[in-house]
Amino acid sequence: MMRDLHDEARQLIAFGESLSEKERAWLRAHLDECEQCRHYADAVNGLVRALHSMPVAADSRLVRATQMRVRFHASRLRETQERMWLVAIACVGVGLSAAFTAPLLWRLFAWMGERAGVANSVWQSGFFFFYLAPALVVSLLLVARGTHLTNNGDRSGPAMRKQ
Repeated sequence: MMRDLHDEARQLIAFGESLSEKERAWLRAHLDECEQCRHYADAVNGLVRALHSMPVAADSRLVRATQMRVRFHASRLRETQERMWLVAIACVGVGLSAAFTAPLLWRLFAWMGERAGVANSVWQSGFFFFYLAPALVVSLLLVARGTHLTNNGDRSGPAMRKQ
């Protein structure tokens, strides 16, 4: 379907400053030839200038409410960053503890397996279960608890926002 040149010119006029150089050149050429589109462009530009010249002032209640929300979210962001810093320190501590205790625990299980006379695969399985079971239990508890852990005490959830 062929588009009307005037419709295309009006659409380009509506885009304003966001035109490519090729589109600008075409529009300039069209406006030089077409008086109707030139009047339309002048009217649109006049309207845009008028809108830009009108001052826009926000209601003081809106400004206060916006400032309050920004401060609230900034404090929540700071709290979250502080908690994440503590979580990072705890993860490093757990990792270092695991790295230092794993060889000792391995020797202990090897010694107990040798004393008890059980096969290597049995005491090695016991080691892996004993070593990984706490992490698996904690992971399951965190997954079961879901997002409640991250929103501890948060009263701005969806149910509270509706009020």
